[in-house]
Amino acid sequence: MTFYSFAKSVIYAIFKPWYRIEALGLEHFPMEGPVLLCANHIHNFDPMVVGIMAPRPVHYMAKEELFNVPILGNIVRKCNAFPVKRGFGDREALRTGLKVLKEGHVFGLFPEGHRSKTGELGKGLAGAGFFALRSNASVVPCAVIGPYKSFKKLKVIYGKPIPMEKMKQEKASAEEVTELIMEEIHKLIKEHR
Repeated sequence: MTFYSFAKSVIYAIFKPWYRIEALGLEHFPMEGPVLLCANHIHNFDPMVVGIMAPRPVHYMAKEELFNVPILGNIVRKCNAFPVKRGFGDREALRTGLKVLKEGHVFGLFPEGHRSKTGELGKGLAGAGFFALRSNASVVPCAVIGPYKSFKKLKVIYGKPIPMEKMKQEKASAEEVTELIMEEIHKLIKEHR
């Protein structure tokens, strides 16, 4: 058993009953090939919750500061995360994200770039569109619907992959693609709230 599998099973055993997590739309999740998994961001636990409910291991970017914390940095790295310098375009992190997708893995991303203080969906950053346009990944929208309260139901909804062919043919910008991804996340939130 890998460290990732072990950590996932431990977190699942605690979080699933505590937050009464329900996953919907798992049938839409591609079981092979690269996947760009784009979710809204309402809580610090979102990466863990989206990850434990996904049927495949998920790789994430995590803020660089976490990797400098003794012990925690090592755990974060073993849980398929890689560092990103926030606040400006980190080329190394972009290359690593593309490599994750090129190798056929699942790359989880929160297009808003930070947690929503109000719980409402914010504006997405161009990064999601960049990865969607520069890879052959299936782009899967995901909605996390709270609240994060003990024994209150928390939903994680995986939507159908968003077709990217037309956007690529029309040479859409990263911003336009991100906008489309955010619209799909918004639809999932509206439909399941």
